[in-house]
Amino acid sequence: MKKQILAVAMLIAGLAPFKLNAQTYVADKTIALPGDGGYDYLSIDKVNRNLYVSHGTTVNVINLDTEKPVGAIENMKGVHGIAIVNKVNRGFISDGKANAVVVFDLKTFKTITTIALTGANGPDAIMYDPSADRVFTFNGESNNSSVINPSTLKQVGSVALSGAPEFAVSDGKGKIYNNLEDKSSLDVIDSKSLKVIKNYPLAPCGGPTGLALDAVNQKLFTVCRENKGVSVFDIKTGKVTTTLPIGAGVDAVAYDPETKLIFCSCGDGVTTIIKQKSADAYEVVQTLKTAERARTMALDAKTHKIYLSVAQFEPGTRKTIPNTFKVIVFKQN
Repeated sequence: MKKQILAVAMLIAGLAPFKLNAQTYVADKTIALPGDGGYDYLSIDKVNRNLYVSHGTTVNVINLDTEKPVGAIENMKGVHGIAIVNKVNRGFISDGKANAVVVFDLKTFKTITTIALTGANGPDAIMYDPSADRVFTFNGESNNSSVINPSTLKQVGSVALSGAPEFAVSDGKGKIYNNLEDKSSLDVIDSKSLKVIKNYPLAPCGGPTGLALDAVNQKLFTVCRENKGVSVFDIKTGKVTTTLPIGAGVDAVAYDPETKLIFCSCGDGVTTIIKQKSADAYEVVQTLKTAERARTMALDAKTHKIYLSVAQFEPGTRKTIPNTFKVIVFKQN
């Protein structure tokens, strides 16, 4: 009783510490998915309320309202990312082992065509830029980006990059920001001229992977494997302003503009959650226990839930155990 009275008194006085509500996120459910093989990106179709989960040679589809599997795109060679273009009702999958992009219907999940990429090796990340109305793949083994017209389904160009690309984000106004893992730097791409117009060092960030954008405050959040950190990059000044500690083996990062939370999913079995207290002030508020090797993630901006894919592995190997693949879901407490 005394502790409850003290907590109420502190709340009234405006002195209650964040630790009174330290468990920001809690486990919600697990969604089992069939098959085996590796896994990579997750992507959300906000319009049709579907979550796309890459998995070996397949992309599994989960409806976000029912949180049940509703379909799959199959028979690929080694999938990585999924880009959504609602204006043409098409999705685009980077098939890294085939050096191709597979196009599918967002309503039926049926394959429309496969686009063989020219001059590309190892397409990995993929995204849609609405300003140029183009889909961009980021080819980790050829240090370039392939550019596709989503209406004609033709490759219309490529972009020479400054290093090996990882995640990329668009500001929707003609600029694309792309992490270069081997150079620990950031390329700025003009999405219409298809040229790199600037390159910025990201030190102390080493080995950047995931990237998220705060469009209002003009900040980028880049997660870094080598120094186990997330760095805040100021787009206006071109400089890293803050770096905070996170878990090991990070891959993805997401920013929720409504709750002002930043999520960094790490392969060591934690997702580090950071509060954006202001445009220039940040604080780690939770180290959320997830699952070992749950390093990729998607954020549903409507429900504020996070979804991470993971499987069990044979001890001491990188080989997944068949039929252990799943998506684990976490919600606000």
